[in-house]
Amino acid sequence: MNEHPRASLGRVLEDLGNSLLELLSGEREQPGHIDSLVLYDPLDWPTREPHALVLGIGIHEPTRIIAVLNELGSMNCAGLILRMPVDITAEIAAAAERSKIPILGLASGMSWMQLAAILRSVLAHGEVGKTGQEMLGGIPSGDLFALANAIASLLDAPVTIEDRRSRVLAFSGRQDEADPSRISTILDREVSAARIRELEQRGVFRELYRTDQPLFVEPPVNGLEGFTMPRVALAVRAGDEILGSIWAAVQAPLSEERAQIFNDIGSLVALHLLSERAGADVERRLRADLVATALEGGAEAPEAARRLRITHQPTIVMALATEDDTGPLTASHAGQVAKRRRVTDALAMYLTIAAPGSTTALVGDVTYGIVPVYGSLTGAEQRAARLAAEFLDRMSTQAQAVIGIGTVAGKAAELPRSREGADRAIRVLRSKRAGERVACISDRGLDALLIELCDLMAVRGDSPGRPIARLLQYDAKHGSNLVETVQAWLTAFGNVIEAAQATWVHPNTFRYRLRRAAEVGEIDLGDPDTRLLIMLQLRLLSEAGDRRPVVPGPGQDLPGSSGTTKPPATFNSMLLAE
Repeated sequence: MNEHPRASLGRVLEDLGNSLLELLSGEREQPGHIDSLVLYDPLDWPTREPHALVLGIGIHEPTRIIAVLNELGSMNCAGLILRMPVDITAEIAAAAERSKIPILGLASGMSWMQLAAILRSVLAHGEVGKTGQEMLGGIPSGDLFALANAIASLLDAPVTIEDRRSRVLAFSGRQDEADPSRISTILDREVSAARIRELEQRGVFRELYRTDQPLFVEPPVNGLEGFTMPRVALAVRAGDEILGSIWAAVQAPLSEERAQIFNDIGSLVALHLLSERAGADVERRLRADLVATALEGGAEAPEAARRLRITHQPTIVMALATEDDTGPLTASHAGQVAKRRRVTDALAMYLTIAAPGSTTALVGDVTYGIVPVYGSLTGAEQRAARLAAEFLDRMSTQAQAVIGIGTVAGKAAELPRSREGADRAIRVLRSKRAGERVACISDRGLDALLIELCDLMAVRGDSPGRPIARLLQYDAKHGSNLVETVQAWLTAFGNVIEAAQATWVHPNTFRYRLRRAAEVGEIDLGDPDTRLLIMLQLRLLSEAGDRRPVVPGPGQDLPGSSGTTKPPATFNSMLLAE
């Protein structure tokens, strides 16, 4: 086993080349390594973590660039990435030199989220429990970017490694030497649909997957989407399974010697792809086990928290559930699981940038994110809710989801309480608040308590109290609205005028119905304890929905019924006073 190399600025520039990132100021071989990615937010600067590569989204003005460089200078950051074009003035160059922060330019057309995904692959950030990595062919196992660069050097041509769906897994440097079609593929991280159709119509993929030799592909006559340079492609196989393909942009067919080298490379790429796939599965399971252990609590929780690196500062639990998590298992269950994994990966990537130090895993049907709290604990839950809302706004509409936010955990031992709060918030979001996608349990404690009381009633088989049961039975028999009347009166705090307007009846009619409700239900609405009990029972019946206990039918005796009595004098006096 060999020690996994720490990524540096030189490694990033070597892998991504001038096609995505360009060094605008500073030294290419900057000393030190890169530990994380950080999203710069002037309104909520999230971290003071050193050795971070900072994504300067929306920073364009020279004065603002200088101010950011001065701010980052004390944090020992690895570099600042700005959107091109950037005019490096003498003042900006001086600030960069003074702060020792290299400035990199991001090519137009590449989104920040795409860049973050690529950088995560290059940096290999967030490995859990790994101290070293196996070497395959002299290259760290699964390091596809290093492998792509090695292949490019052997073939003297820019290279991409793609999966079966023509999505780019990694690419070499020197992509600026290729045609516009290749640049577009790199920016989009996948081959365009139009070019895939064109290759399919020409039978390129059929021939590629049928042969074990490099395939020379001429560009189309019309130069579709800038496809003007020939390609040499090689299918990557593991036995009978096609894992992907390698594409080199060349000027002419490969020589016999290079064709043989290219053919031999295929087996090495297959080993790396298999290693990466197996490693990703192992890593996913390991992370899920550690997160589940830390959130569950118990004797092994401290060690799990230590391995997740969440023991040195307060954290907060964020729980994400998709809309179909409560449905029964069907033939499409595997597709649902795959969707949850994609959502989990998307949340992990987002939190890596927006809240460095976060850890995310799919545990059962729920994705949990343990998010570090930087700065003041006051308002931490609201800040986490804003992060969650921003993520959901960016996520594909095909995966509708809700996110619950727990309470702040000052230490790792408090994570189970934070997780429980996040789970309770999810139940509130699922219960009735259509359109609301994020909730903090600290703001929804009463709603969560009512849901839990409904659960308790259902488990114990509790029926409504005798007064409410009488009203329900009477309404069912006579088609009246006594329950609605009492509920409207309680909601209006005894204001008959307001309650009558809410139920669309005349105040005198409402008073009559209210008297009748008191008679039928034998209710003393002048007693505060009675009012509280009736209000709670009505609210629970509304929350229970389909779980509402069965009301005795007409002619059936109510448990413990003592017959009808006259309405209390206190209640009559209260109505007359109105």
